[in-house]
Amino acid sequence: MDPLTAAAASGLQSRMDSMDILANNLANTGTSGFKADREFYSTYLAPEIANGVDSTVGEAPVVQRQWTDFAQGTLLSTGNATDLALSGSGFFAVNGPNGVLYTRNGSFRFSPQGTLVTSEGYPVRLTGGQTLQTQSTSPLQVQPDGEISQDGNVLGQLELAGFNDPSKLDKFAGAYFQSSSAATAATGAQVYQGKLESSNAAPAEAAARMVTLLRHFEMLQHAVKIGAEMNRQAIQEVARVGS
Repeated sequence: MDPLTAAAASGLQSRMDSMDILANNLANTGTSGFKADREFYSTYLAPEIANGVDSTVGEAPVVQRQWTDFAQGTLLSTGNATDLALSGSGFFAVNGPNGVLYTRNGSFRFSPQGTLVTSEGYPVRLTGGQTLQTQSTSPLQVQPDGEISQDGNVLGQLELAGFNDPSKLDKFAGAYFQSSSAATAATGAQVYQGKLESSNAAPAEAAARMVTLLRHFEMLQHAVKIGAEMNRQAIQEVARVGS
């Protein structure tokens, strides 16, 4: 493959990877607490080139890795007593299907058994790993430090998890994360009752980036066509000279 076509083909693949990331961000613009993914571009140098075996092909652009943007989302009032939002760094801890999960999505509710759970039914954790259970229908009162009371009785305190390096968290699904390392207490987080944190994937920004990616894609497709035409003409010229 000639250098022009190889570079353009690699560019097309990297733009497709970026489009997949962007599409997931757009799909979750309405997911409370969702943190957008971004891409980090780099170039790939084949071993043959690095060893000086083949110098006809240059470096190829690739999406080396994707990273999560943990920027704070806007806090939106809902008026629902079981909707909770975090300001500052930290996560709610919940019992997922295969272990503890962490999320900024505080859209909680009570299960029929009286357990405070997420929209997916994951029990919300209190400090010490306990879960909140009550049979009373009275509204909860939640303090900024996560202490929960009902009818004047303290039911427990939310487990607010913090991480020294949130970039080491792995996305589980939607607005959930999982970690192979133990979490610490999120000392800088404050809980706001009756509010939800919006997704930090801005629809307007995502739409603008999608237009840019589509334009890049079109230009790279044109470059591939030019490379194919050049190769065709070169083959025809060699055949004409040799005849």
